[in-house]
Amino acid sequence: MDYNLLGNTGLFVSELSFGTMSFGGEGFWKSVGEQQQEEADELMQMTVDAGVNFIDTANVYSFGQSEEILGNSIENLELNPNELVISTKVRGAMDEGPNSQGLSRYHIFNSVEDSLERLKLDQIDLLYVHGVDSVMPIEEIMKNLNDIVDSGYVRYIGVSNWPAWMVAKANELAHFRGWHQFKAMQYYYSLSGRDAEEALIPYAKSENLAFVPWSPLAGGFLTGKYTRDQETSGENARRDEFDFPPIDKEKAFDIVDVLKEVADKHDATVAETALAWVRHQKGITSTLIGAKTRDQLASNLRSAEINLTDDDLEALDQVSAVPARYPFWMADFQNENRYPGEAREM
Repeated sequence: MDYNLLGNTGLFVSELSFGTMSFGGEGFWKSVGEQQQEEADELMQMTVDAGVNFIDTANVYSFGQSEEILGNSIENLELNPNELVISTKVRGAMDEGPNSQGLSRYHIFNSVEDSLERLKLDQIDLLYVHGVDSVMPIEEIMKNLNDIVDSGYVRYIGVSNWPAWMVAKANELAHFRGWHQFKAMQYYYSLSGRDAEEALIPYAKSENLAFVPWSPLAGGFLTGKYTRDQETSGENARRDEFDFPPIDKEKAFDIVDVLKEVADKHDATVAETALAWVRHQKGITSTLIGAKTRDQLASNLRSAEINLTDDDLEALDQVSAVPARYPFWMADFQNENRYPGEAREM
């Protein structure tokens, strides 16, 4: 397992990170996974044995059960929390109360205190804001996050699912005020969902922020289980019940066709190859993987051993490419004669 710097924090994290969204299975989250304590302990042991030190959860996953099960696993397996980098999140609704969600100071502090209790930790290594809160001013959010770090509850803050302009504004406000800034970005990114390449990944690279892709298999669609003649996997897979994130399925089938060709060259599976493609992309810090079973986890971990060739990457880039949107295509057009004879990297 290789390790990369988490932005400018000085922390090294594994190139694969383990997500625990499948722990619990409460309510809506049942469609994602129902791993209880014994199963979770087995998956966590496999994860750390493989050298993964970056573990991700969220307060909203099974309404706290995921955090609780993860905390128990760390205790049951006698893992040293100081050898792990643990991230969790705040934003989602934890119950039906009007103030049990969002990014208010009230909810952030209440949520973090609850998360620490469930995780059985003294500090959260990385706290992501899990999405946009349209009723909260960005400056107020950043002040709240600054104070949660200064309180000693949280070491670093990150952001997930915000537009690039909001992340930029938030970090510039924090810089101007002398507050703690976002150090990491967790966003959807896969062969069938390359939107992050337009603004998010370039911003992360330019500002030395860690970039952590979630759902690199597009909710399981890029596993090879789905075909044009079979709309469901037949294996009670997550996407059978929860068709998310949204993708262009016809284009995704074309991507899977090429993935199969590349996978055969490397004696790998379609899923392993799709994960390897994400890992190979510039600006990626750690690819978030999840699993319901030991076999799934073992396969996902094997993806770190696959080294794609330039021809492999070109074939996958071509089949998954999407037309640039304005103003990105205009920027490319206007800069064509600014880098004569050279390939320009945006």
